[in-house]
Amino acid sequence: MSQIYLELAFTFFISLSILFMMRKIAQRINLVDKPNERKHHTGAIPLVGGISICIAFMHFLTSHPDLLPNTNLYLFSIFILTLVGAIDDKVDLSFKVRLIIQAGLSVAMMMIADIQLHQLGNMFGFGQMNLSDVGLGYVITVLAVIGAINAFNMVDGIDGLLGGLSIVTFTGLGSILYFDGQSNLAYLCLVLIVIILPYVLLNLGVFTRRYKVFMGDAGSMLIGFTVIWFLLLASQNGTKAPLRPVTALWLIAVPLMDMAAIMIRRVRRGDSPFKPDREHLHHIFQRLGFSSLQALLIICGIATAYAAFGIYGEMVNIPEYVMFYLFIGCFGVYALLLSNVWKVSAKIREWRGI
Repeated sequence: MSQIYLELAFTFFISLSILFMMRKIAQRINLVDKPNERKHHTGAIPLVGGISICIAFMHFLTSHPDLLPNTNLYLFSIFILTLVGAIDDKVDLSFKVRLIIQAGLSVAMMMIADIQLHQLGNMFGFGQMNLSDVGLGYVITVLAVIGAINAFNMVDGIDGLLGGLSIVTFTGLGSILYFDGQSNLAYLCLVLIVIILPYVLLNLGVFTRRYKVFMGDAGSMLIGFTVIWFLLLASQNGTKAPLRPVTALWLIAVPLMDMAAIMIRRVRRGDSPFKPDREHLHHIFQRLGFSSLQALLIICGIATAYAAFGIYGEMVNIPEYVMFYLFIGCFGVYALLLSNVWKVSAKIREWRGI
């Protein structure tokens, strides 16, 4: 056990060291985020959180290749995503290019590693749904990968939020895997949390605002892809998978609901679903008068409650269709509130005396 603690401490130190090293490199090559009409931070902030997490996790996996099936393919995939994300942070790539690359990697994940959505369980209440029988496994897997990547990308709007939500997801998934005896994947979830923590500390300015860093698209794509890779491994692992597919929805509920509701609203307005705006959940909390830190704590608290309920449903075996329709109900309430966000905001601001 002491060896594990030492390894985790060393991993934390490696991740922190890479962050400080990459900060200097980013400043030299101008890989920084500058304030504009949508971004209200102060100064040019290095966009190296994701690159540093990628390097640290690749370093760990190359020395522990047996912990993850198809390690080489996974390493290649996160390298490509991080590289594309860094280029996007630098020159602002078209979303079409990003989607094509994400879809290509998801196809490689299915064809080479056979990691895909084979079945959804009894999610709809009509019996076990085998996607291979209806020829939808490949299509839905590609959509799931793209959806997860962009859900975590879109939620990265205030300090600490992407890191906090990813820690909630990996903690929930790691807990389920640990109690199921899937110790390798559970340990990798813990390692990822340890690697992400230094970024969260610097991003929040815990040491000093001078060393502040941002995640960048490189990080959000890396985290989203890793989440869906781990969730598919855990939920599609033969006939006795440690995680029912419906539970995965609860583990990523906040990023997923926020992305879906925002994209629906944009399409209804006649805009591109990928057009950036300031109507995400964290923006709403800020509009209600909460500080960025307060919004962070509230949203991560909501995400933790969702994940905890998903784990509870998994452990006491609440029927899958009940969990799914409860999830849809929660999403419906959120989408309804978002569609009336100005009225709701005005009422709450009035109630709070703002």
